[in-house]
Amino acid sequence: MTVRYSASSSRAGGLRISNDIEIPDAELDFTAIRAQGAGGQNVNKVSSAMHLRFDVTASKALPNACKERLLRLRDHRISIDGVVVIKAQQHRSQDKNKAAALERLCELIQRALATPKPRKPTKPTRASQAKRLDSKTRRSRLKRARAKIDK
Repeated sequence: MTVRYSASSSRAGGLRISNDIEIPDAELDFTAIRAQGAGGQNVNKVSSAMHLRFDVTASKALPNACKERLLRLRDHRISIDGVVVIKAQQHRSQDKNKAAALERLCELIQRALATPKPRKPTKPTRASQAKRLDSKTRRSRLKRARAKIDK
């Protein structure tokens, strides 16, 4: 999947999620930080990792239903305040890390855009009910056999 991101000064840019949803640049907050882990001398002097912060609750680009589903997702990147924080540090280039962070945000929002299929409750089959009752009876007999015998 390719992320469509345009950040030109001549027109309003943003992150295109779908045909009708585009998150403007003003709602995306990027911070360059130093990457963790091995990397030699370069890692100590270059801020190549990127923090992407996106406030879901304050966003005007997302529909309310999508916001609710996004906040209900059990994802460690979404804080209690409704802010998505994504840290990208796989690449040595700041631009590639920025693109990776945008890609992950796009995937997260697209996961929330999909409406879940409503569950249709079903009845247990007659055979499954009989099997359950049979196993309960066998278990009961086993436990009764373990009990002390009164004289």
